[in-house]
Amino acid sequence: MDFRFDIIWEYLPLLLRGTLLTVGLSVASILLGSILGLGVGFGKMSKRALLRIPMLCYVNFFRGTPLYVQILIVHFGLIPAIIGHTNSIVSAITALSLNSAAYSAEIYRAGIQSIDKGQTEAAYSLGMSHMQTMRHVILPQAIKRMIPAFGNEFIMLVKDSSLIAIVAAPEIMYWSNAMRGQYMRIWEPYLTASLIYFILTYSLNKLLLYIERKV
Repeated sequence: MDFRFDIIWEYLPLLLRGTLLTVGLSVASILLGSILGLGVGFGKMSKRALLRIPMLCYVNFFRGTPLYVQILIVHFGLIPAIIGHTNSIVSAITALSLNSAAYSAEIYRAGIQSIDKGQTEAAYSLGMSHMQTMRHVILPQAIKRMIPAFGNEFIMLVKDSSLIAIVAAPEIMYWSNAMRGQYMRIWEPYLTASLIYFILTYSLNKLLLYIERKV
């Protein structure tokens, strides 16, 4: 097999720029998704049906439909309806954040419900409100248990970000597809992209293992 390193070298600056964008989009999306997911998670656990049912529908929709389809809906439907035109970066962050929020909501729910109910009752007996109990008693313990799940979600988000190439966001896969289209080569662009994603996810995995040990 004739493997051409010269075209990889030619596209390397663009691939590195795409890598930075991939990391930036993933970090922004996991942060926004975590914040939105906290609200969705609490809403899903609410005893009020008017709050619980919409949040349940939200989680089921984003977990039950392909991210590929969600990106297209956001890019060609939601974002133009809000700002009047398409924008690949805004669409990418929005779609990834909304998707991540659904999974984050389940992580929060599982983490919170894993804490013994006796601790909640003990906090109430001390005169704490529901918000104080969550802030000072439940969440500090639950978050430690959520770290592995959030780590996996972040790693999945980095890999899933490859789908935003469909809306021409200039990340790793966008430039890999450009390389393939220009030179009509398969191995060089996609093996290079695979290597970059492997380095990103392997590094993240090691970092998360370190954080877990520290916590």
